[in-house]
Amino acid sequence: MLNKSDVKKILIIKLRGIGDVVLSTLTFDTLLKNFPNATIDFLTEKPSNFLLEPLHPVNQIFLFRKKTLAERLSTFYTIRKQKYDLILDFYSNPGTAQLTYFSGAKYRAGFPYKGRKYAYNLFGPVERDKYHAATLHLEFLRNIGLEVVENSKLTFGMLESEIAAAENFRKNLNLGNKKLIGISPSGGWQSKKCPAKVFVNIAKKIEADIKDVFFLIHWGPGDEEDAEYIHYQLKDNSILAPKTSIREMGAYLKICDAVIANDSGPMHICSAVGTPVLGLFGPTSPKFQGPFGEKNNYIHKSDLFCIECNLLTCKYKHECFYDLPVEAVSQEFGELLSNNKIIY
Repeated sequence: MLNKSDVKKILIIKLRGIGDVVLSTLTFDTLLKNFPNATIDFLTEKPSNFLLEPLHPVNQIFLFRKKTLAERLSTFYTIRKQKYDLILDFYSNPGTAQLTYFSGAKYRAGFPYKGRKYAYNLFGPVERDKYHAATLHLEFLRNIGLEVVENSKLTFGMLESEIAAAENFRKNLNLGNKKLIGISPSGGWQSKKCPAKVFVNIAKKIEADIKDVFFLIHWGPGDEEDAEYIHYQLKDNSILAPKTSIREMGAYLKICDAVIANDSGPMHICSAVGTPVLGLFGPTSPKFQGPFGEKNNYIHKSDLFCIECNLLTCKYKHECFYDLPVEAVSQEFGELLSNNKIIY
């Protein structure tokens, strides 16, 4: 059983993509409430470390280096030297389980996966498919005996200078009464990426239905071709976002009135920075991975035989996006704008 008075030093472990790390920030309010005097460190992978750097609950950030045995052992040694009282392994893969086990921490919490239980003496939920990926973190904390802050919010680290630069970018667009609508064609899996042609059709339908809109096209490494195609098709009623770091991308998403995005890191960043976002879903489940928070919504072709296939590469013809009616997307997006009082 966890004795909270024993805990002065905490390590959070969360690897994988940017969106996964953003969703784990939902735990900060609960940790600060239960351990107001503890220091909180974070073990993650690039580029997620950059979004964590400006966040005040995070004291130190460590990178999980795993390419070689020497790097892995160095990471294990670095963590053991910190002498943590509590480790929260929200990732719980074989590598992080080993690290947690050898850390020397008095309290070691992780998911009770087969072959990894040895590493932990506190456990998150057995059934993960009951919870959204964000609230799963809170259930984890509840399971180990913490008092959960139910109205917790996601957070995303940005410097004031980065926000100011994005705000100045918007000011220089001279939009007048137009709403700035973000389009994000990014996606960690190829199967999660709505084709650029479909994004164009969606944007043109929104342009016709809602009017007084201007599109800011966000992009990251690997998105250049799609972003340029969308911009070319939308012509003077759009602009490409400048090349950005991950934190700067957060600032450019923040200046938008609303965003349309694939299931991706940028979609979850929108939730964290407070920009309403409509998520486009195909191979993944919006029930578990959808944009978090009441401002947001999602759309997918729920009647498609292969929807939520969870395949990295589509086996068919990407029907989840090509057959998604643009009229339905435009209507859903209009409702999102209305619900958030962006249009009346």
